[in-house]
Amino acid sequence: MLEWLLSPIDPARGHELSMAVAWHARLMVLSWGILAPAVVVIARYFKVMPGQDWPRELDNQTWWRSHWMGHTLVVGLSIGALALVLPTDFSALTLHQRLGYAMLFGVLVQVGLGVCRGSKGGPGTGESLRGDHYDMTPWRCRFEVLHKSLGYGLIGLGTVTIVLGLWNVNGPIWMWLALLIWWGILLVTCVVLQKRGMAIDTYQAIWGTDPAHPGNTRAAPGWGVRRMNEGDSDVRRDRGDRVRSTRSGV
Repeated sequence: MLEWLLSPIDPARGHELSMAVAWHARLMVLSWGILAPAVVVIARYFKVMPGQDWPRELDNQTWWRSHWMGHTLVVGLSIGALALVLPTDFSALTLHQRLGYAMLFGVLVQVGLGVCRGSKGGPGTGESLRGDHYDMTPWRCRFEVLHKSLGYGLIGLGTVTIVLGLWNVNGPIWMWLALLIWWGILLVTCVVLQKRGMAIDTYQAIWGTDPAHPGNTRAAPGWGVRRMNEGDSDVRRDRGDRVRSTRSGV
C-alpha cells in the first residue's frame, strides 16, 4: 500500500523535479488547495458562531479576522511560491503557468477591492452612523457582487491550476488522495451547514434584523444566504424570550 501511495499518478512518467519547483508546488497547494477554500467556508458559514445568541448578540468578528488574516497568508505564500519559479521566457508559458498568473492578477484585484470597499458606519461601531456598508450604497452593493464572484471564481481557478500542476510534475498518488479527501470534507461541510441555515447575511450578522436599518430593506444578497425578517418565527421567538425574561426578572 505504501509503495502504491508513493508511486506517481502516471506510471509511464517519472517524478523528478527541482527543489524550487517542489517548494513552489507545496506552497501553492497549501495556500490554494487547503487554506483559501477553508477561509471561504468560514466566511460564508460562521458570521454567526455556534452558541452565539444571535440576533441579540451581534457583530462577532471571528469570521472577519479569519478572512483577512487567512487570505493575507494566502497572498504571501503565493508571492513566495511565484518567486521560486519565475520564468525567463514569458512567450512560452504552459497552460498551468498562464492560469497561475491569471490567479495572481485576480488576487491583486481582490486586494484592491478590499482596500476600497468603503466605510462601515452603523450603530455600535464607534464610527459615524453613515457608512457605505451600513447604508448599502451603490458602491457597496457592487463591491459585494464583485468581491464574492471573483473570490469563488479564484477558488475554482485555483483548483484547476493545482490539478494541472500536479499532473505536469506527475505527483504521487498520496498527494491526489489527500487533496480529494480535504476537498470532500469541505464540500460535505458546506452541504451540512447550508442545510442548517448557517449562511447568514453579513449585514444582519452585524446589525440584526430591525427594519430600521437601511440594509434590511434589500433582498438577500446571493444564493442560499439566510436573511430574516421581523415577522419570521425565529425573530418572534427571540422577542418572546426577551419578554418572558423581563417579566420573570431575569
